[in-house]
Amino acid sequence: MINIDAKNHVRGTSIYLDDIQEIHGTLFAQPFCAPVAHAKINRINLEPAMAMEGVVAIFTRSDIPGANQIGGIVPDEPLFAEDEIHFWGQPIGLVVGTSEQICRLARKKIEIDFSELPVVTDPRKAARNDSLIVPPRTFNTGNVEDAWEQCEHIFSGRVEVNGQEHLYIEGQGAYAWPKEDDSIYIASSTQGPTAVQRTAAAVLGLPMHKVEVNVQRLGGGFGGKEDQATAWAVMAALAAKKLQKPVKISLHRMDDMMMTGKRHPYSSDYRIGLSKELKILAYEVTHYQNAGAAADLSPAVLERTLFHSTNAYFVPNVRATAYSCRTNLPPNTAFRGFGGPQGKFIIESAIARAASALKVPADHIQKRNLLSEGDVMPYGQKMTEALAKETWEQCAREFDLEKIRQEINEFNATNPRYKKGLAVQPICFGISFTNTMMNHARALVHVYTDGSVVVSTGAVEMGQGVNTKLLQVAAERFGISSDRVKLESTNTLRIANTSPTAASAGADLNGKALEIACDRILSRLKKAAAEKLNAGEIKLANERVVADGEISDMDWEQLVGLAFSKRISLSEHAHYATPNIHFDKKREKGHPFAYHVYGTAIITAVVDCLTGTYEIDRVKLVHDCGKSMNLPVDNGQIEGGLVQGIGWLTLEELLYDEKGKLLSNALSTYKIPDMYSVPGEITIRHYETEGHELAIKKSKAVGEPPLMYGLGAYFAIRNAVTAFNPSADLAINAPYTPEKVLMDLYKKGGGQEKEAVHEAKQTELY
Repeated sequence: MINIDAKNHVRGTSIYLDDIQEIHGTLFAQPFCAPVAHAKINRINLEPAMAMEGVVAIFTRSDIPGANQIGGIVPDEPLFAEDEIHFWGQPIGLVVGTSEQICRLARKKIEIDFSELPVVTDPRKAARNDSLIVPPRTFNTGNVEDAWEQCEHIFSGRVEVNGQEHLYIEGQGAYAWPKEDDSIYIASSTQGPTAVQRTAAAVLGLPMHKVEVNVQRLGGGFGGKEDQATAWAVMAALAAKKLQKPVKISLHRMDDMMMTGKRHPYSSDYRIGLSKELKILAYEVTHYQNAGAAADLSPAVLERTLFHSTNAYFVPNVRATAYSCRTNLPPNTAFRGFGGPQGKFIIESAIARAASALKVPADHIQKRNLLSEGDVMPYGQKMTEALAKETWEQCAREFDLEKIRQEINEFNATNPRYKKGLAVQPICFGISFTNTMMNHARALVHVYTDGSVVVSTGAVEMGQGVNTKLLQVAAERFGISSDRVKLESTNTLRIANTSPTAASAGADLNGKALEIACDRILSRLKKAAAEKLNAGEIKLANERVVADGEISDMDWEQLVGLAFSKRISLSEHAHYATPNIHFDKKREKGHPFAYHVYGTAIITAVVDCLTGTYEIDRVKLVHDCGKSMNLPVDNGQIEGGLVQGIGWLTLEELLYDEKGKLLSNALSTYKIPDMYSVPGEITIRHYETEGHELAIKKSKAVGEPPLMYGLGAYFAIRNAVTAFNPSADLAINAPYTPEKVLMDLYKKGGGQEKEAVHEAKQTELY
């Protein structure tokens, strides 16, 4: 089945937030924000702005009827700044007017008198100041201290990995209007409708049942709308309640980029010890997470970094520590992979450092340390159905890894200007919310008397195809045409207490709940059919009733009509909670994941050693989809995740100045992969397996794991640079932009002889 939204997308008839027909009298709102990163607010003068024609109201913290607080995990984030500013772009208030343009002009007239305070943007400095979001956490396994004595080779280093802008096509926004009985309706571009509902209720001083949140679809989320969509929805609701008018907020792209958090930058120290046979015996890592000015989801992101500190490798002795550091940047937040990519990148960097020093290909070390069945991870989970070695072997065999290596060596030997690099990237990614209580979902199904079916779940469609998979579940369960099934919008009054659509768990959780709902209706329908046809076994297939193995004269519509005539319920609300998962944070041990996704990619890059520019020319990968229920949708996610991961580690450079102001605040200054920077060839193969029982229809989650293949792009480029400049000691500082590549190509290794080699290479290139 193709993505069910495709037809409307290409015709331009899909409804996004900004496509909602505006109610007569709708007002528009824009936030006004802090012009510095850290300061004490002395005075705010709203009068010049209020005097403008078309300005209806300006709201600040004093206008909030409930709590001025939107923090989820830690209540440390006010909706509107109070006495102190904590990051550049922090909302101070909201301008409401008759047009967006009037609001933008008016906010320029607001006068803010403030006294600047010291600005901290470096997480290590924040840690030295003991400015932490939550206490540090450590995962331990084995005995690291004793293990160093057994190591033949020990290497240590520091890795810097920057953040990443979500750059969803549809920016942040919300549209709210008052309803009767003091209720509020909010159309929100959010991955977490319940978070919006709960927070809006608290800020407005209302019970949750008076706040209805509806989400039709998102124009992309990538985690950036899991928590950070909440503020804008609450602001719109506040203005709508206060003015008793519909109010709409749609952020300008540059405002969106300035005011919202990103993927967390990390600064990390590692130490890795290997045996003579290149087995990793010990690994120690300390992460300094740049959380920004408030917690947002940083503690949970930090936790997943620890869970994924050893990637697809078995390491018997591990100590992984992480600090969530409070700085004067916008609160950083969820992003596809949710801390996992940062943890994986550090151990891959450690392996690359060891390989460089030992003068062996990194993939020799990687292969010797892959997970096996029965291995226990640092967080205590015993690995079952471990497929790290299997996907590696299939990838190496099917794409002939050794031939690719030989071709690259031959190319590099005969090309002075261009050099190629190879990297192999295995992945292992756990599927579940690591906060166990979030792993549950509900589904509501109505079968109408004409045989049509409507489905409501807590899943939010944001381009990943979850609605397509859910529609498949309902159609296949009932044995009917997919044309009979409609997926409704995600609405908090239909499906309550939802977890956000995140953690790659949207299809699994909501799909399992949907199966339960369909099966309960189906059992009632089968009983009615069995009584009518005097049959023992009833099945439904191709819209016909099959009685005792024979296709009967009764079709789907007749069966539904029969059930209705007998007053049998044609509706069901079902609940699903993932079994078997648990985690004890006191011991930092448990079984947090329902299952793991595996895969291996071979990435090759070519670098122009005169200019520092590069291309990722080939990515060939084998991915573990389980028993995929929709290969086109899954392949789309694999390709998209791969390229987003490549972008993070190569092109996408976030830059703040020393005062905490975002410099890369537009598409002219922040570079994402376009069609010309996508790998020239992407080849996907699927590891054939029966899948996992806890995956919907045994079709494994595919949203986040493929992003990890992008890690290999960094090391492929690095290996090409090393082929040109083998004497240089290269630091690892991602993203690996062309500017950094150019500097590394001509980085001096030390000594007159090495300098002469560099000069000779430059002469040869020119």
